[in-house]
Amino acid sequence: MNYFKPNKTIFDEFFEHRDMLIIQHMNGDISKKEYLELNYKYMLEKNIKPFQRIDSFEKGMYNYQYYNMLAKYHRMIAQEIKDKGKHISFYSKYLEEADYYYNEKDKTSFRLLRYLHYENVESYFIKMESSALEGKLYEIVLKDYEYAVLHSKSLWLLDVLKKENVFLSERKKSVIDYYVNQKY
Repeated sequence: MNYFKPNKTIFDEFFEHRDMLIIQHMNGDISKKEYLELNYKYMLEKNIKPFQRIDSFEKGMYNYQYYNMLAKYHRMIAQEIKDKGKHISFYSKYLEEADYYYNEKDKTSFRLLRYLHYENVESYFIKMESSALEGKLYEIVLKDYEYAVLHSKSLWLLDVLKKENVFLSERKKSVIDYYVNQKY
């Protein structure tokens, strides 16, 4: 018997794959490094590109994840090069690419928040085990959506969150603490 299966959208496939990897990571089946590598490989295989306009929650989260994965992957490669003490020019190149993608991620966060009119958004600095990130990394929770958590260190975006009165003065444990406080 054949059952009709509606076509999956690009969002369905992308987020199902991401959720599958998150569950594997949470269960300890894959490391954070493997999580990043598998996400990067998936994006290459599917030839994923970001949307030019963010006119839906899905497009905003899609772009956020796209840039976040590329940024983290390039930062991880840069760190591996640095740890091996080789090819400082490659280290610098990967670090510059990571910074570019982090900046694009922050712009995407801004566009998504603006699209949502900053409604049901809560933001705060998160408790970090890394002294380098303590007091710098903050979390943005989109309370109307399940698993919608953004992170940033951007000062300009922090100013926007404060002006929109969605940034809390208290420090909190991240809603995905198992992930943000794990090294890769």
